[in-house]
Amino acid sequence: MVNFEPMSVRMFLSSGDLLADRRFEFARDLLLKGDLAAAADLLSQALELVPDFTSAWFTLGQIYERLGRRDEAVAAFRRARAADPADRHGASLYLMRHGAEQLSAMPPAYVQTLFDQYAPRFDAALINDLGYRGPGLLFKAVLSVRASARKPAFFKRAIDLGCGTGLGAMAFAKEVDHFTGVDLSPRMIEWARTTGLYAELEVADMLQSLRGKPDGSAELVLAADAMVYVADLAPLLHEAARVLTPGGLFAFTVETHDSKDCEDVLIGDGLRYTHSPAYIRAHVAAARLILSQCEKRSTRNEDNDPVPGLVVVAAKGQNFSRR
Repeated sequence: MVNFEPMSVRMFLSSGDLLADRRFEFARDLLLKGDLAAAADLLSQALELVPDFTSAWFTLGQIYERLGRRDEAVAAFRRARAADPADRHGASLYLMRHGAEQLSAMPPAYVQTLFDQYAPRFDAALINDLGYRGPGLLFKAVLSVRASARKPAFFKRAIDLGCGTGLGAMAFAKEVDHFTGVDLSPRMIEWARTTGLYAELEVADMLQSLRGKPDGSAELVLAADAMVYVADLAPLLHEAARVLTPGGLFAFTVETHDSKDCEDVLIGDGLRYTHSPAYIRAHVAAARLILSQCEKRSTRNEDNDPVPGLVVVAAKGQNFSRR
């Protein structure tokens, strides 16, 4: 994911805080020029004027991080989150990455803000800059699973979780009769609507959306590059299993890691969660789904290098029963 400044500083400042505002903008200019120490000094001055200046605390934390001053970075990120409890900048993710807090769910306000700002450049950034190929890989995986089962790859009703601008629906458009798209970002939903590929679109959290759907109401559930924003996949897997018809498929991608000496779920440098293959296998089985495919495939690049990932297809058995 390309990192953008989550929001304008002026969302946090009144007209009487112009001096702090100017120092913040000057600090950003110095930061772009690589003068970290001078930028940090200006941010400290801005914070003397406006102690609850969220963007200044957050940027200061990023500077301390780059300077290798971990304790000061952690303190700054804590102040940023305290100034904005909704955590639209995602300071808690930095705290998790530094081991200052236990791994937990991503702040919804952060995800929504990030993708609302990302929406206009989403497709160009993903495809042109990051070589994004997730939907295509999922499509090939679903075709392969259906061919192995000697079943047609046509689905009457499908749900696209974290649909974004509609790249998943574009890949599967000819194979799905009725597509429902779900995304937390209203602006992403606006862009998805322009494709004309969705019969229904919802601004909603993925898990909450699934919980509102009837049992056996979809033959296919997709999640392309969406599970990387979910730490605990178990609830999503269980709800997807409930919503699927017998024989239906849940096809999704995750970023992954192979470390044997760490937790099954980590937060990476890109502020996305990575899930181990063992974690995926265990939780798919716990949801009473059948793992039809779990292959190591990279869905995107980061700094021109493939990001380790998994393409997963899980099927609901014909004799599935809820526990």
